[in-house]
Amino acid sequence: MTAPTPPTPPFRDPDLPFAERIDDLLSRLTLDERIGFLHQFGPAVERLGVAAFRTGQEALHGVAWMGPATVFPQAVGLGATWNEDLVRRVGEAVSREARAMRARDERVGLNVWSPTVNLLRHPLWGRNEEGYSEDPRLTSAIATAYTRGLRGDHPVYWRTAPVLKHWLAHNNETRRDTTSSSVRPRVLHEYDLRAFRDTVEAGAVAGVMPAYNLVNGRPNHVSPYLREQLRTWTGEELLVCSDAGAPSNLVDSEHYFDTHEEATAAALRAGVDSFTDHGTDSSVIVARIKGALEQGLLTEEDVDTAVRRQLSVRFRLGEFDPDRDPYVGERAFDTPEHRVLAQETAEQAVVLLKNDGLLPLAPGGRVAVVGLLADECKLDWYSGSLIHRSTPLEGLYERFGADRVEFAEGVDRVLLRTSAGAFLHVPPAPGAPETARGEEGALDPALLAGRTDLPPLTAGPEGTGLALVDWGDGVLTLRAPDGRYLSVADDGYLRASADQPVGWIVQETFRLEPHGDGHLLRHLGTGHPVRVTPDGVRADGGGPEVFELVVTERGEDAVARAAAAADVVVVVAGNDPHINGRETEDRTTLRLPAQQERLLRAARTANPRTVLTLVSAYPYAVDPADLPAVLWTAHGGQAAGTALARVLAGDVSPAGRLPQTWYADDADLPELLDYDVIGGRQTYLWFEGAPLFPFGHGLSYAAFSYGELTAEATASGVRVAFEVTNTGEVTADEVAQLYGRAVDPSVPRPRRELLGHRRVTLAPGESTRLLFALPLSAFAFWDVAAGRWRVEPGAYELLTGASSEDVRLSTTVTLEGEPGAPRPVVEHGLDAADFDEQSGMEIVDRTKEAGDAVTPLGGKDGELLYRRCDMGAGVREVSVEVSGAGTVEIAVAGGPPPVSLSPKTPTAGPYAYATLTAPVAGAPGGVRDVRLRVRGALRVARVGFTG
Repeated sequence: MTAPTPPTPPFRDPDLPFAERIDDLLSRLTLDERIGFLHQFGPAVERLGVAAFRTGQEALHGVAWMGPATVFPQAVGLGATWNEDLVRRVGEAVSREARAMRARDERVGLNVWSPTVNLLRHPLWGRNEEGYSEDPRLTSAIATAYTRGLRGDHPVYWRTAPVLKHWLAHNNETRRDTTSSSVRPRVLHEYDLRAFRDTVEAGAVAGVMPAYNLVNGRPNHVSPYLREQLRTWTGEELLVCSDAGAPSNLVDSEHYFDTHEEATAAALRAGVDSFTDHGTDSSVIVARIKGALEQGLLTEEDVDTAVRRQLSVRFRLGEFDPDRDPYVGERAFDTPEHRVLAQETAEQAVVLLKNDGLLPLAPGGRVAVVGLLADECKLDWYSGSLIHRSTPLEGLYERFGADRVEFAEGVDRVLLRTSAGAFLHVPPAPGAPETARGEEGALDPALLAGRTDLPPLTAGPEGTGLALVDWGDGVLTLRAPDGRYLSVADDGYLRASADQPVGWIVQETFRLEPHGDGHLLRHLGTGHPVRVTPDGVRADGGGPEVFELVVTERGEDAVARAAAAADVVVVVAGNDPHINGRETEDRTTLRLPAQQERLLRAARTANPRTVLTLVSAYPYAVDPADLPAVLWTAHGGQAAGTALARVLAGDVSPAGRLPQTWYADDADLPELLDYDVIGGRQTYLWFEGAPLFPFGHGLSYAAFSYGELTAEATASGVRVAFEVTNTGEVTADEVAQLYGRAVDPSVPRPRRELLGHRRVTLAPGESTRLLFALPLSAFAFWDVAAGRWRVEPGAYELLTGASSEDVRLSTTVTLEGEPGAPRPVVEHGLDAADFDEQSGMEIVDRTKEAGDAVTPLGGKDGELLYRRCDMGAGVREVSVEVSGAGTVEIAVAGGPPPVSLSPKTPTAGPYAYATLTAPVAGAPGGVRDVRLRVRGALRVARVGFTG
C-alpha cells in the first residue's frame, strides 16, 4: 500500500500571499531556528528544506569581492553622469551578473548592500567615492535609479534586494565608531533623512544598514528613527542589517551598554533584523540573543518580528518559488552589452572643468601622456576583479596610435643602500604564478593574506632600482621593475609580491623617517621599521636598518623630457583608492600630493599646452589659472582609459557634471565633524564663498542656449518649462538644471537648491522643451516651531541653467503656502533641541531609547535661540528639565534680567533628570524671542513657561 503524499505546507504554496506563507513558516520554526536566522549567516533548516541564507553582497558599482565581474565607474562617477536612465541600466547589469555568478558560486548573495546614499557633505571624507552627491535630491534620483535596476521590474519577484547604506549622518572615518553627529531637526529632515526617504518611497529598496557612528549622542544601531521615520515611509517589510562588528561596538568601543545582552536586545528592539558580527561564526550573537531572552530583555515576539522581515526579503527573491522566479535562469555575465555599457558610463562620467580651446585634441599631433595614474586602472575596496582593463595610456595608444604617444610615469627611480654599503635587491622568481589578490573571491577580503611563495628581498652589491611614489603625507609605495609592489606578508618578510596596493590594512605602504645620516624605512601596515637579516629583509620589530636613499632619476625630469618633445601633454594625476583617503581614513587636505604637483609644474613649464586630467575619488584644490584645460573623472572602471581617450579626441563631447562643490582651499571647509550644514554654511546649498568649481559645473564641446522660461503655480504645485538649444557644431549632451530659492524667507533657507534636472542629447541646431511638474512639497522646509514640513507663503525664484552658478534664466512665482505660527510655549513648552540658532552647543540623547537634549560642547558654555515664542498674557514661572551639573540662564527678549537655574547637586547620571523652577517677575506677554545660555556639563531637555 503506497503511503499518501504529505500535503504541501502553506509556505510552499506560491498562490498564497507572502504574508500568509511567512506566518506559516514562522510557526514551523523552533525558537532556536528563528534565533539562528538573526545572524548574517543564517543556517539551513534541513527538516523543512529551507536553505542557508546570507545577508549582504557588496555591489556598489559592480559585484564586489567575489572575483571577476564587470567594473563600472565608482559611485561618485555614477553621480557625475546626472543620468538616471543610464544608472538604472547599470544597476540592471550588476544584478544580472549577481544572479549569473550565484548560479555557479553560492557564496554570491542576492541581498545586495548598495547603494550608499550618504551625502557628500565634506570632501575630505575618506569614503567620498561611495556616495553620489552632496545634494539630497540628486543623490535620491541616482540611488532610486540604481535600486530600480537592482530590483528588476517584475511586480512580485526581485532580481536582487538592495539595502541602502549607511543610516545616518555618516561622513567621517576618524573615530567613526565613537563620534556623534550633532544633527539639528532642520538638518535631519531637510538634508540627511531626505535622500533615504525619497529613495525608500520610490519602492525599490529592501532595507537599510545603520552606520557605525552615533547621531545626537545615540548609536545608529539603536536609533529610534528606524521606527519613527524609516518604517513609516513604505508598506513593505524593510530588512535592517547591521554593519560589520557594530553590534559589539555598542559595548566594546562606544560603552553605551554594560553588557552585550543589553546591547543586542536594544538593537533588535530598535529595528536591527540581521546581525553582522564575528564573521561567519554565528554562535556569539546567538548566545547573546538567548541570554537577552533569559534575562527578560527580549520576547519571542521581538525575535519573530525580525525573522519575518528577513523572510519577506527571501520570499521576494524567489527562494521558495524557483518555478515562478523569472530571474532564476539569469546567466548574463560579461556580455558585450555590459562592456558597451561600462564604456558608455565611463564616458558620461567625464567632467570638463576648463577648456580654453585646447580640447578636443587636434588630429595629427604628438601626445605625451604623463603622471602617476597615466598607466593605471585603479580599483577600490568595493570593486570586483577586472576582466578587462583600459588605462589612459592604453586608451590613447588605441585612439591615436602608439607611434604618436609618448609616456613618462613620473616616478622617482631609487636605490636603497644599507649602512654597510649593500643595496636592497629583488631576487628573480622564475616560474612564479601570476595571481592577483582576491581574484578567486572572498566573503571577507580583509582576511586575505599576502603571498609567501616568492623569495624575500635581500641585500647585496647589486641593487634593484625601485619606483618610488609619495601619495601624500609621506606615504610611499615602492615598485620593483617587474611591476610588483613591495609588500609584507604574515611571516614578516619583505617581497615584491603585490599587483596593487590593496587590503583592509594595506601592506604595500611605507614611510621614510629621518634617522641620523639616513632614514628608517617604516612599513605602515605593521608599524615596524625594515631590517636586514641573513635570510632576508623583514619588518618584524627587530633592530632597524638605516638606509640611504639614492635617487637615480627624478620623476619630473622624465616628465619634462616627454612634455618638451610633444605637441600637447596630458597629465594624469589623482589618488590611489587604497591609500590615504579611503574607508577607515579621512583625507587631511584638498591639495594634490607634493610629488604630483611637481610633475604638473614640470610638464607645464616644458610645454604650456598641458591638459590636467584628474582621476580621483574626490575633489582637489588645484590652481587652473595656467592650465588651458582641466578634466575630472572618478576611477572609471574597466573602460576608463578608452572613455577618456574618446573624450580627449572629441569622439564624445563631455557632459558629466560635478555632483559636489569643489572648494578652492582647505580654509573654505568646515570642521570634519560639524554636521550642521545650515549653521556651518556647507555645500552649494549654503556656502557663501567662491568655489573653485561649483556644484553642477561641467563644460561641453558644444554650446547651448536657454529660452522661453515659463512657470505656473497651481493648487498642487508648480509647472515649469523652458527650451534648450544646441547652438554648437557637434552633437552633444546638455544637463539642464532647475533651481529654486525663497525670495524673502522668515528663516534661513538655501541660497538655491536643485529642484530638477534633465540630461538631453541634441544635434547642432536642435531644440527641446523641458517640462518639470514640481509638487508644493519641493518648496517646503522643516518648521521647528510646528515640528513638521511647511510651505511658507511668498515669492520663490526659479532659476535654470548649466550649473548652480551658471544661471541663464530666472522667473518668480508666488505660492500661497501656510503662514507660520508662534511657538505656543505656555501650552507646550520648548523641546530644547528645537532651536533656531545655536553657538557652542551639541545635541545629545535624552534617554538611551528616544528623545534629544542639548549640552555645551566640551562642558564649557553655549547659547540657544528660539524665535517667536508666544508668551500669552505674560509668564510668571519658568522651568527646565536638566541632568548633570551646571547652570542654565533663560532670557526673554524685552523682559526682566535672565533667570538662572542650577541643580543643587549633580543629578545621578546623564539620564537622571530633575525639574528646576524659578519665578519670573515682570515678564511681558506677546511674541518674543527666548535665549538660553548653558554652562558646564549640563543637559537640557525641555523648558517650560507658566502664565
